[in-house]
Amino acid sequence: MSFQRSGSPGWWATKVHQFRAHLTARVSTDERAALDGWVPRSLLAVFDAMPVADRRHGLDVVASLHATGGGDDTELLLAGLLHDCAKSTAASPDGRARGVGLLPRVAWSLGEAFGPWVVRLARRLPGFGPALDQLRDHAQRSAELVLAAGGSIRTASLIRDQATAPADRAGELLRRADEAN
Repeated sequence: MSFQRSGSPGWWATKVHQFRAHLTARVSTDERAALDGWVPRSLLAVFDAMPVADRRHGLDVVASLHATGGGDDTELLLAGLLHDCAKSTAASPDGRARGVGLLPRVAWSLGEAFGPWVVRLARRLPGFGPALDQLRDHAQRSAELVLAAGGSIRTASLIRDQATAPADRAGELLRRADEAN
């Protein structure tokens, strides 16, 4: 878990924006159709299995990457699109993907900002332990899912290293786009 600067108005504004975006997330049929032109079919299946809030976030990260100079790097764009794919759990009986709930995500973000004691406390709540484990491990697991679906080693590496100190410009662009969205 890496610590972020909390308490600043910018940090809180970003978190409020992310909270609202999670609650109101939608992906239009046109947005989904636009992916057919550049995302390999096997990776589209990974995208389609994600809950709508994570799909929306991935699309927003891709838009940020286009706006900040990463739009010509397909592997980076794929990493942006799919970097949170392991935040999803197995499909429910109705066939819809379920992801880590909003409250464990809030607890995780507060833990990043204020320290691991927040996450330790949240683990005591019913169902939070597995969700927090999934959040902790999602970068590695997302990279593994993308590789298993035919993604490149570089795309998987960008995903795996998303929360650490990026090794190159592409990794830094991904980190910033993820934090902003």
